[in-house]
Amino acid sequence: MDMEQLRNLVDYGIIGLLGIMSFLVVFFWIERLLFYKKLDIKNYSTKEALELDVSQNISIISSFGANAPYIGLLGTVLGIIVTFYTLGQSGNMDVKTIMTSLALALKATAMGLAVAIPAIFFYNHIARKIEVIMTKWEIYQKENNANQKV
Repeated sequence: MDMEQLRNLVDYGIIGLLGIMSFLVVFFWIERLLFYKKLDIKNYSTKEALELDVSQNISIISSFGANAPYIGLLGTVLGIIVTFYTLGQSGNMDVKTIMTSLALALKATAMGLAVAIPAIFFYNHIARKIEVIMTKWEIYQKENNANQKV
């Protein structure tokens, strides 16, 4: 693999992958919020069935949030490799070459963080919503059982 291919891998492969991950994080977050909005806890007779439905797709958000910084770091390392290799091959200290290669590396890091930070925020937001939904279901079940005894 030559250095131009490696540069393209970082620029299009790594950053493209992070862009897709970012889109999916936002998509699944919105999908879950819309699902919770129309959710009727009265339709669930067991806690397990409710928990299965409300927790669907949240592991994707969590996984992307946890792994995006590592993917960005991989892009950074590859970008730095390109920089050093280009410097070693050319033998000159062209500031333009150094700065553009390092900027590419830092772009991968920034993109990884730009995916991870909102993903973890969205995951925590959804996790809290799940806790509230599950608690509301338990309250509903207790009230329903108390009314049936009377």
